[in-house]
Amino acid sequence: MSQRREIAEDGRELLFDHGAPYFSLNASSSEVQSLVNDWESRGLVAEWKAKFGSFDCGAKKFLKIEEKGVIKKYVGVPGMNSICRALCHESGVESRFGLGIGRLEWLDNDDSWSLMSLDGQELGKFKGVVASDKYVFSSRFTNVTGRPPPIDLNVVSDVAFKLKEIPVISCFALMLAFEQPLSSIPVKGFSFKNSEVLSWAYCDSSKPGRSTTTECWVLYSTPEYAERIIAQTGLQKPSSAVLTKVAEELFQEFQGTGLDISQPFFKKAHRWGSAFPASSIITREEKCVWDSKKRLAICGDFCVSPNVEGAICSGIAASSQFTEMLSSL
Repeated sequence: MSQRREIAEDGRELLFDHGAPYFSLNASSSEVQSLVNDWESRGLVAEWKAKFGSFDCGAKKFLKIEEKGVIKKYVGVPGMNSICRALCHESGVESRFGLGIGRLEWLDNDDSWSLMSLDGQELGKFKGVVASDKYVFSSRFTNVTGRPPPIDLNVVSDVAFKLKEIPVISCFALMLAFEQPLSSIPVKGFSFKNSEVLSWAYCDSSKPGRSTTTECWVLYSTPEYAERIIAQTGLQKPSSAVLTKVAEELFQEFQGTGLDISQPFFKKAHRWGSAFPASSIITREEKCVWDSKKRLAICGDFCVSPNVEGAICSGIAASSQFTEMLSSL
């Protein structure tokens, strides 16, 4: 649910949804549907009514084109980050930005959690914690930062058995901006078949609430391509040279489709190192990890399903645990 702001060489501002391109509610609960309906009524999300399809890179043709509205696809307005931005301004919420949590320590004497930032700053004591980052208990946090995970599993022994390592599927996103529409493409989003490099492409500027002064596309690599690059470069932040190489290779594959793809005036790659969890850590019925004794909820797409809908379901479950707990006090 992220959006990226980029500045072209000529000074033009460009906005890209370089994370999840949209979300859908295939088999959601009435609670999730009601929440999305509320967001829609407030103008935070809108249905993306466009045609989507599938392209065969071997045959160099579209295999099928899905008619508009067959499966409802929602996007944030004016960007995919609109929902998170709105949540930050809800009544009673105090948001802190640019701050990473380096340690969560349980204080038995205080019956509370003490939070410390990555740079060692004490952030206060709290009666309950909700963590939505799957790396708060993962060794991958150590691989990236060189620090131990923020949550010591010995502290949460009652639920530690559920907090197993989560395999992730990585991805590279390529952001492209064109002076003219790519009129040879009959759809606004499509998957790639028989490509070892590309998996999806979406026309960002065709979404509701977006600027149409330029045509912006976001392309996503295959997991196999991303794994190969990461195996060569490691998990640390990729260099500009690596991202330039990735951008060229993804764009060459796009041009290799045989579609009439002009040269973009903006081209930049982004590594999405842990785009999707490869599996869920708990049963679908539980939806979040809950330690009632220490009032710790761990939620996210890795608890339910690897998409925005799964994250919403898990977040609602976590909030329900706290609501139920508070109502019994």
